[in-house]
Amino acid sequence: MTTPASTPAEKTLKRVLAISRFNGWSVVFIAGLGTLLTLVLGDLLGTLIGLLAVVSGWMELRGHWKLKRRDPTGMTWLVRSQMLLLTVILVYCVSRLGSFDADTAMGNLTPDMEASLKEVGLERADILPMVRTSFLVTYLTVAVVCLIYQGGMALYYRRKTGLVTEALTPPPTPVNFSVL
Repeated sequence: MTTPASTPAEKTLKRVLAISRFNGWSVVFIAGLGTLLTLVLGDLLGTLIGLLAVVSGWMELRGHWKLKRRDPTGMTWLVRSQMLLLTVILVYCVSRLGSFDADTAMGNLTPDMEASLKEVGLERADILPMVRTSFLVTYLTVAVVCLIYQGGMALYYRRKTGLVTEALTPPPTPVNFSVL
C-alpha cells in the first residue's frame, strides 16, 4: 500500500515545523545561557535583554506546538516571535552604540598590552580610533545581520501562513447523495 504524495501545503507545514522547532530551541538555549552569564556578571540590562530573547524563543516554540495541534494561529506566534527578537536585538545594539566610553575602553588595556603597543611604536591615543571603529562595526554588523535574518524569518513565516493554514484545514466531507 502506498501513501499519497504530499501536497505543497503539507510540505510547507513540515518545513515550517522543522524550522520553528530548531530555531525556537536554539534561541531559548543560547539566550538562556547569555542571560545566566549576564546575571552572574551583574549586567541588569543584559539580563533583561536576555530574558526578552528567551521569551521570543518560547513564543516560537509555542507557535510550533500550536501548529502540531493543527491550530493555524501558531503562525501568528511564529511571526510575532521573530518581530520581538528583532526588536530586542536592535534595541540592544542601539543602546550599546550610544554607550561607547573611550575611558572605559582604554582602561581595559593591561600593562602587557601597553608594552606590546610600545614595542610596535603605538601609544594609547593611537589605537583609540581603531577601538571605536571596531566597536561601531561590531554592533552595526550585528544589527544588520539580525535585520536580515530575523526580518527574513518573519517574512518567511508570514508568506507561508496561507499554505500552512491550507494544510491544517481538514478536507470537506463528501456528501452522500444516495442517502438523500
